[in-house]
Amino acid sequence: MVAAIRSDAGASRRLLVAGLEARFTMLISVPLLIEYQAVMSRPEHLAASRLSVADIEALLDALAAVAEPVVLDFLWRPTLPDPDDDMVLETGVNGRADAIVMFNRRHFVRVTKQFGLGVLSPADAIEGLERKR
Repeated sequence: MVAAIRSDAGASRRLLVAGLEARFTMLISVPLLIEYQAVMSRPEHLAASRLSVADIEALLDALAAVAEPVVLDFLWRPTLPDPDDDMVLETGVNGRADAIVMFNRRHFVRVTKQFGLGVLSPADAIEGLERKR
């Protein structure tokens, strides 16, 4: 999400737009949405993206409107080196995702295999989505 707001031309932005267009199913949980808001509203990300806090809130409202909400029935903490990444894993597992898309795949590969989840970079995910068209 941060990469998607910081770069107009990257795979992350293209993937976010495809998700907002409902070309694939995005999953969201309340803790993950709150984390996105906190991180995306940091001054350095606002400056780099040239967005305001209101713009971020509008984007997250749009995300919440199209994404499939996931109730976190089970928590697996701590599982990953970064506790904030546990929210991503828990949303993916509880939502029965096919894959988690992120840049920091190194920490996820070992853990996601035990849950039957794939881990893709944004470039790999958008490439796969475009092949399906």
